[in-house]
Amino acid sequence: MSREILLLVDALAREKNVAKDIVFAALESALASATKKRIHDDADVRVTIDRETGDYESYRRWRVLPDEEVTNDEAEIGLIDAREEVGDVQVDDYVEEPLEPIDFGRIGAQAAKQVILQKIRDAEREQILNDFLERKEHLVSGSIKRMERGNAVIEVGRMEAILPRDQMIPRENLRVGDRVKAFLLRIDRSARGPQLILSRTSPEFLVKLFDLEVPEIEDGLLEIKACARDPGLRAKIGVKSNDPRVDPIGTCVGLRGSRVTAVRNEIGGENIDIVLWAADPAQFVIAALQPAEVTSIVVDEEAHSMDVVVDENNLAIAIGRNGQNVKLASELTGWAINLMTVEESAQRSEQEHADVRGLFMEKLDVDEEVADILIDEGFSSIEEVAYVPLAEMLEIEAFDEDTVNELRNRARNVLLTEAIVTEEQLENVSEDLLSLDGMDKQLAASLAQHDVRTRDDLADLAVDELVEMAGIDEERATALITVARAHWFEQ
Repeated sequence: MSREILLLVDALAREKNVAKDIVFAALESALASATKKRIHDDADVRVTIDRETGDYESYRRWRVLPDEEVTNDEAEIGLIDAREEVGDVQVDDYVEEPLEPIDFGRIGAQAAKQVILQKIRDAEREQILNDFLERKEHLVSGSIKRMERGNAVIEVGRMEAILPRDQMIPRENLRVGDRVKAFLLRIDRSARGPQLILSRTSPEFLVKLFDLEVPEIEDGLLEIKACARDPGLRAKIGVKSNDPRVDPIGTCVGLRGSRVTAVRNEIGGENIDIVLWAADPAQFVIAALQPAEVTSIVVDEEAHSMDVVVDENNLAIAIGRNGQNVKLASELTGWAINLMTVEESAQRSEQEHADVRGLFMEKLDVDEEVADILIDEGFSSIEEVAYVPLAEMLEIEAFDEDTVNELRNRARNVLLTEAIVTEEQLENVSEDLLSLDGMDKQLAASLAQHDVRTRDDLADLAVDELVEMAGIDEERATALITVARAHWFEQ
């Protein structure tokens, strides 16, 4: 029997060109599986084969767990029971008992061989995969071997990869035998079939194609800093030169457009806008919206958005067909872009001006003229009037020192009064509402005015009710209500 095992291991190792240890491990697994079937399907069995003599031993084992976590008595044992058998055993150790080794002939040589061959195939595939990963090839090419339910199975060296239907460029007609390039999107080690998952629609694929066509990128003279795609239709890339002598856009385009044309041909004629990257987000957004010309731009750091003003003639160009240009510009830069005409910008500015004017007139008890002076000097909130350095306010020519001090005192009194009112309103607000993610004291006080004082009160609201009640946007209202309702589903 022992000699039979050694001969089998030696023959399979030679035939499959794998290490003997892999064959031994596969045979141990086959023997353990057969032994387990004789005892119980849920049992845990360990088999060890002596690499020199071929002798093998079988053990049934139980994993040690805290008593309350034991769910499978066939393979798990509570800590108290385990310590009755082995005094110093710890959680996650194993308690074992020897078994009578199963007769090798009883499991059938053919069945054992099938298990062993499968283990060896898995080991071969893992080795090929590791060799592939060591080469760090993110851009791969190969021939389409077959089509499975719309997905393309591609032969990449000694491996098979899969290009899912949703990762193919729309309207792209791929056939068996076609040679294609793709980006290695991820590795699925749990898959029974091809483990390499490819993509031809990801922005990274476009970046890698430019890496291939533009040697200056590999040399470090150029960088592609960002990329956004509407696969098959249009893409934008943001490029930066690390050498003042190198024109980043011209270098990527190539002589008579040769480089960008080679990339376009690989991705089905997709139009590519090459944009000059800028460290200043506003400048980058202006470049990303080309060919539209921007009249002015206002950056809102807190909301991570920009209000971009274009004239009437440029609005359609800035938006693009089906909103494509502004969408890609937003994805490329990472900023939300709000497009508006000069007229719309003026109307919005007037409305904001009127809102702030009304706030100052009501809260500071001043007339329209004083409110407008504050606005013209750049003040937009009561907090700014209260706490901007005194020296800055004294520079306002229209105000003398007494007026400045009076305005600052009124502003601070307003803030103090509001803080007191807020604290009074929060006295009857439950802690479970205040501690919710996304909640703050000001919002909680505002809700308390509408008798929303507990988490469940908030959870009972509809999104539009909360938006109207608290004056917040729909996205924040949805998030708050979702968090407030979470404990209902946990229960």
